[in-house]
Amino acid sequence: MNREEQFVITISRQFGTGGHEIGAELARRLNVKLLDKQILNEVAKRNHVVEEAMEKIEARNPLWRDDFTNFYRNYMSKAEYDGQEHDQTSRDLFKAQADAIRKIAAEESCVIVGRCGFHIFENHPNCLKIFIHSTEDCRKRRIAEKYGLDLRDAAAMVVDNDYSRELYTKTFTGKDWTDARNYDIAIDVRKFGINGAVDFLMKCIE
Repeated sequence: MNREEQFVITISRQFGTGGHEIGAELARRLNVKLLDKQILNEVAKRNHVVEEAMEKIEARNPLWRDDFTNFYRNYMSKAEYDGQEHDQTSRDLFKAQADAIRKIAAEESCVIVGRCGFHIFENHPNCLKIFIHSTEDCRKRRIAEKYGLDLRDAAAMVVDNDYSRELYTKTFTGKDWTDARNYDIAIDVRKFGINGAVDFLMKCIE
């Protein structure tokens, strides 16, 4: 990736790895825009049908897990991997998000967290695609501490979110979410910590 030219960094992450924090710190150090909720805010203006549900998905609190799981399992279970339009609303939402991401990235360098950015920018000439992962035990302990949950509830959140992200990615991109071939760098955050992971990635970028 050439920092002297306009660039895109995409971050895909397993739930509980601190991928969002890593993306935010990368954006801060690189002095570029972080794209996460901004995308949803723009999409919400176009698609009021799913605005409330998506706001619940983005709300990071202990009550969010049930809303997230119920919503995603309800509409994603209707979507076929063969690309048939069984759930037009969810597909329209994905397309609207992708269009919003492309529009912003065309104007300035940015770091994109989630939203299948690795797929949207797979042919971008100056894009670094990153996957953040770790063990389930490490992730559930981090979630338990972050949200003040017991390990059993934290483990359920990890399973639910991994399920949803894997199914979401497969449905809309046809690709396996954890396939290393989708990315330029895959990093186990357990070995680095959040700040250490950012330091490592900055060295790779530089």
